[in-house]
Amino acid sequence: MKLSTKGRYGTRAMLELALDYKKGPVLLRNIARRQEISERYLERMMTALVSAGLVRSSRGKHGGFTLAKPPGEIRLSQVIQAVEGSIAPSSCVDDPKLCDRVDICITRDIWKRLKKSMLETLDSITLESMVEMQKKKSAKSEARMYYI
Repeated sequence: MKLSTKGRYGTRAMLELALDYKKGPVLLRNIARRQEISERYLERMMTALVSAGLVRSSRGKHGGFTLAKPPGEIRLSQVIQAVEGSIAPSSCVDDPKLCDRVDICITRDIWKRLKKSMLETLDSITLESMVEMQKKKSAKSEARMYYI
């Protein structure tokens, strides 16, 4: 299973908002610039995240985007599903009516287990934990810098 750019970029945008949590709204162009994402593409993802209730948008001079909840209350599974939709590797996992072989199909059982495992992993990660991971990674990167 492979995440699309929506999942990868949506996660990076949410991390950016989490890094700036409580600092006020963040402009779309600033998120796009810092995360190297097309502003037009990012705009569509932010619409999905607002619709999912994960992000708030405000207009005006001091407008922009903010998290709708604290970073510790937003799970990566919510972000991925908001921008990607279901993470089921096969549509029959979410809708058994799509297949006549549901009762005898062993592969569907495997796909269900795979979806469950992925959700458990994504549920275990909050934006707050991602912020901490980012800080550690940034500290390691800065420690390797050589100044002349």
